[in-house]
Amino acid sequence: MSGLFDQFKQWYDKRHDYARAWKARTGGTVVATMCTYTPEELLIAAGMLPVRVLGAHEPQNVTEPHIFGMFCPFCRDSLAQGLLGRYAYAEGVTLTQSCIQYRQTFNSWRAHVPTVKWDYYLPMPNEVQSPHAKKLHREEVRKFRAFLETTLGRKIPDADLKQAIETVNKNRRLLKQLFDFRKEENPRVTGLEALYASITAQFIDKADHNRELERVIAEVKKRPNDRDEGVRLMTIGSENDDCGFMAMIESVGCTIVIDDQCSGTRNFWNEAQIKDDPIVTIADRYCERPACPTKDYPAHTRFDHVLKLAKDYNARAAIFLQQKFCDPHEGDYPDLKKHLESNGIPTLFLEFDITNPLGPFRIRVEAFLETLREEELF
Repeated sequence: MSGLFDQFKQWYDKRHDYARAWKARTGGTVVATMCTYTPEELLIAAGMLPVRVLGAHEPQNVTEPHIFGMFCPFCRDSLAQGLLGRYAYAEGVTLTQSCIQYRQTFNSWRAHVPTVKWDYYLPMPNEVQSPHAKKLHREEVRKFRAFLETTLGRKIPDADLKQAIETVNKNRRLLKQLFDFRKEENPRVTGLEALYASITAQFIDKADHNRELERVIAEVKKRPNDRDEGVRLMTIGSENDDCGFMAMIESVGCTIVIDDQCSGTRNFWNEAQIKDDPIVTIADRYCERPACPTKDYPAHTRFDHVLKLAKDYNARAAIFLQQKFCDPHEGDYPDLKKHLESNGIPTLFLEFDITNPLGPFRIRVEAFLETLREEELF
């Protein structure tokens, strides 16, 4: 990875330092957010910094009294970061309804992390395809606004909400522009670079992040298309910020050109469609975004969306990065695998844990790539 993306990498590596510095500089409140369905526009309009909770990919032994060992690694690693004091600078913690396991992570965090001053659980309809979903979610987002206003001791003006919507929409738009470079032959942006850009959008002040995206996009245009792309791959799964794994993948003769993960495209893919009421604008956007498996029913809209991404970015194959014991994605996997393979996209399944064995994974990826190359000879 060239120096062009160093700021994103530094933000990723030093995300807690950034949050503490932001808090000292602005005097604002930092909020630990769980799940990318959290309507961060409200927090930004309230003058707060939403910081997505991530794991550290380190062995830990502090979560067993709180959640089952058969909860997914992301649940356990995320909770460990709270219990170990890594997010002590965050006064608030929020969760928008996702899976039941992550709700228990949130419950344990708000009950047992001593630095939490306030918490908020935001219900959201799982059946976002229901004709009643948007109406219900608008009311829940209004309640969240009222809660934040009580916490602040002042109103959050519509004008501030509209400004926050504009700022976050700009961030989504810039990330899509950056990701469009990955459609190219021998793309000028690698999968690792794209991950650093997309994951940092979830915990860096959007104004700072937008400025850096604009700078990087302008410079990327000057890059030559001289990286041998090898096999073009797509990654599919829930959260993945294992940058070491991504670097390993792209070191063995391939390029990750697109993803369907909440650490990537699912978080920013659709902009909010502006309506007169900013609460309606915000709430409807989260119902309309590319669906997580917890909300993708009764029709599996996600399957065709994933296939379209693969086709649009000319992905030759897909790797499922499955968080161990992740019930929503495990339930999706057999049918989504069949859907992709029946449309000419071969797949590989890898099961992730808190720490990942790069050596064995490398062998499996290399074998998969070799199989793909052999098939291309015939």
